[in-house]
Amino acid sequence: MASILKVDKLDPQSGTALEIGTSGDTITVPSGATLDISSATLTPPATLPASSGVNLTALNATNLGSGTVPTARLGTGTASSSTVLYGDQTYKAEPGGGKINQIVQDLDTSYQETTSTTYADTGATASITPSATNSKILVNINYSGMTAGSSVRICMRYLVDVAGAGYNQVRIITQILCGNGQENGIISFREVLSPNTTSELTYKVQWKLTSSASMWKNNYGSDASQTLSGIWLTEILA
Repeated sequence: MASILKVDKLDPQSGTALEIGTSGDTITVPSGATLDISSATLTPPATLPASSGVNLTALNATNLGSGTVPTARLGTGTASSSTVLYGDQTYKAEPGGGKINQIVQDLDTSYQETTSTTYADTGATASITPSATNSKILVNINYSGMTAGSSVRICMRYLVDVAGAGYNQVRIITQILCGNGQENGIISFREVLSPNTTSELTYKVQWKLTSSASMWKNNYGSDASQTLSGIWLTEILA
């Protein structure tokens, strides 16, 4: 039978040090009992024994003076260089959308005359390789020139060659009706495409006249200086 010592207070016989038990002993506080040390100053050992952190409910994060918390502990999902931690504590892909990834241009400053009534190349050609299949391509085309003829239409179009398969995708840009005599005009066009490919796309611009006449590219009226035409391709990330 265990011995029972009933006292109201234990004080050291001399000095201020009080030891309970010896090395190897287990000091047990029975279930239902309360050990009040709120006003005491405890000196922990150099190395704390292994213990559960379940009851460490009031541990302030500012007291973590060293070490790092593994990223996997901060949320669910896969932590990597391509994911970010959201407010719902989940790792997801970095948000994108609307970002411009690349811009390709072909500036056309050459002076050129055409009398062709069938489509002929203007000389503007630009190639772009999308970085993702869900990217969009913004096509901008701008041409200026002067025509001479009666009731003639200027027609322009661009064609797309996908990775050397041939210019088999044709898009009509616009047509302008000119009256009698000389007229100056600017053809400006833009369109957003979803090519759904990561293969190289090559765009070129063609023009024609609907009846016997002439058109001068990059020559605006009597101004001898050349104007600027060309094609601009912009990849927009999804």
